[in-house]
Amino acid sequence: MTNRWTLPLRGAHNPSTLKQGTTPGSFANAPDVGGPLAFSSPDTPGMPAPSQKTAWDFLPEGWTRSKETGFAIAPKGFVPITQLEHARLGTITPQMLRVAEREPHLTAETVRDEIAAGRMIIPANTVHLAHKLDPMAIGRATRTKINANLGASPVSSGTDEEVEKMRWSVKWGADTVMDLSTGGDIDACRDAIVKNSTVPIGTVPIYSMIIGRKIEDLTLDVILESLRHQAAQGVDYFTIHAGVRRAHLKFVQQRLIGIVSRGGSLLAKWMLVHGKESPMYEHFEAICDVMREYDVSFSLGDGLRPGGLADATDAAQLAELETLGELTERAWRRGCQVMVEGPGHVPFDQIELNMKLQRTLCHGAPFYVLGPLVTDVFPGYDHITSCIGATAAAYHGASMLCYVTPKEHVGLPKKDDVKQGCIAYKIAAHAADVALGIPGARDWDDELTKARAALNWEKHFDLAFDGEYARALHDEDLDVDTDFCAMCGHDWCSVRISKEIVEFTSGKDAEYARDKAIKSAALTEEQQQMLQARGVLSPDEIHKLASKTKKVVDAEVGKGLCHSDFVEPDTAKRIQKDRLVQIRVKDDSAAAE
Repeated sequence: MTNRWTLPLRGAHNPSTLKQGTTPGSFANAPDVGGPLAFSSPDTPGMPAPSQKTAWDFLPEGWTRSKETGFAIAPKGFVPITQLEHARLGTITPQMLRVAEREPHLTAETVRDEIAAGRMIIPANTVHLAHKLDPMAIGRATRTKINANLGASPVSSGTDEEVEKMRWSVKWGADTVMDLSTGGDIDACRDAIVKNSTVPIGTVPIYSMIIGRKIEDLTLDVILESLRHQAAQGVDYFTIHAGVRRAHLKFVQQRLIGIVSRGGSLLAKWMLVHGKESPMYEHFEAICDVMREYDVSFSLGDGLRPGGLADATDAAQLAELETLGELTERAWRRGCQVMVEGPGHVPFDQIELNMKLQRTLCHGAPFYVLGPLVTDVFPGYDHITSCIGATAAAYHGASMLCYVTPKEHVGLPKKDDVKQGCIAYKIAAHAADVALGIPGARDWDDELTKARAALNWEKHFDLAFDGEYARALHDEDLDVDTDFCAMCGHDWCSVRISKEIVEFTSGKDAEYARDKAIKSAALTEEQQQMLQARGVLSPDEIHKLASKTKKVVDAEVGKGLCHSDFVEPDTAKRIQKDRLVQIRVKDDSAAAE
């Protein structure tokens, strides 16, 4: 029976270091780190092949490549600044070493080589490195990263609140943060965020360029001055919407929702007013030279991304993507690191094509995508609609996912919205890493599974991404760590039954053994707020859980009467029936009817 089916194994790593459990592992492609695929999904028929070109094919003028070492030879007197330049010359920087420490499945040499090929970036402004930045990498050979957006608007928030949101987003897993402020003291806000951040900070500089002026008054001098100022502050990557060209605008006319990118719409207006090509495109090399001075990475903006499913994968979006491929080549020739931004609203069936077309046109440069949202009709829940698409995007090739919060399309995210967005996207990123077979990606899951099998609640919550919330939900029904939970109760607990079957290994890991039921600690203030927001328990019930007075199951000195290790089964059943949430099941008499 076990050999009846041929499983589609393609040589991917088992994402569990110890190959625990009975699953055969990942169905992804065999790893190709050092090649164009890295960690990748198998292609659906009709997908474009990956580009055979890399950043090595776009060396700066005057550079050559040694046939002996494979590394580049720069003109005499050249001083490298960017991580790309160092990598091309064969140097392993302290930042590359740090990335290898944080990505244990990669060596420092592999990190260097992936950067040299343009498939990985380390967004690390030389100024920010002098503050608190802890270097990280973005690329499909690394684990999937997530970005959190924040920023003051003309009608909401300010510097202190945004700095706190930055810290909060990092706590909940953001690998980078973008300051998208459009109101308040934008300059002070940006400066404070950079100086206090341990993660790379990105911005969209055109927002600052038009403060106090009309978009049609934007000049090259203003562009370069603004870029140099933000680079000197320590911003690690810039979104530059240089891919929006005058010839593309005709493709937008019949869209249901036009141009939804702020940067894209502003530049479209500039081109229409002046009847000229975008200054970001025309003067791209000058922009590169400013960014190179501080090793600011490009995040080539998708100014014509679709704002609804009806406009996805259309002529405007694809024309811009082709231009982004050209700009990637031009940036590499100037020594700049590059990642490319991707679409925000895409039907689920079109996600793979979008990811793999970018891989082809942009020669494997890291893809940084917003979502994508896979449906448009759930405002208020777009952190969910988008993290579904984000999981598929990462599996099919995206390197970093830009989070979406519940406030997307309706307002500026507040603190809890930031948390919800980060968690949704950590789920997406982690799920994709497991599916791709990135070494060690499933180790965390395996440990929690063993704790769950052993009914070791304390370990269960210690290992959970948000253990505080999981514990609060558990204690909402039953604030004693018993050998069952309130979903099934004692008699119906399949995990407890599996643990008791001698022939099963389930629940018998000595590291997770537990000897007796224990009462959980009093609710923290944060947990109280969580349960108050849910509205299931009354204020009095929450107060009891917070003060730990009389227990709902008469638990004292670490023992609960409903725990079968300490009482007769009939007593446990009585406590369950009287005091715990019950699942409706038909009794024998009802069944007879």
